[in-house]
Amino acid sequence: MVFKERTFHGEAPEAFFPQNQADLETKVADCLTMVDGLDASDVTVVSKGNTILLTGTVATIEEVDRAEEAARSVEGVAEIVNRITVV
Repeated sequence: MVFKERTFHGEAPEAFFPQNQADLETKVADCLTMVDGLDASDVTVVSKGNTILLTGTVATIEEVDRAEEAARSVEGVAEIVNRITVV
């Protein structure tokens, strides 16, 4: 990937456009990695608008609940669809 110097003048473009889906997915995924008692290595985060879809597997039902709570705590998340299964 090649990064080039910014070429805009004035306000940064981020100030004019709402956060994109990748930003929200990243925020939720980062949040899941910080939760004690949750191994989120097999959890996938996908966003569509402000709705977050959690899929994958964890070891216990408590981890499923922790993942949903953590995702819900991220600013910008309106709804959670939790399809994480226990193996």
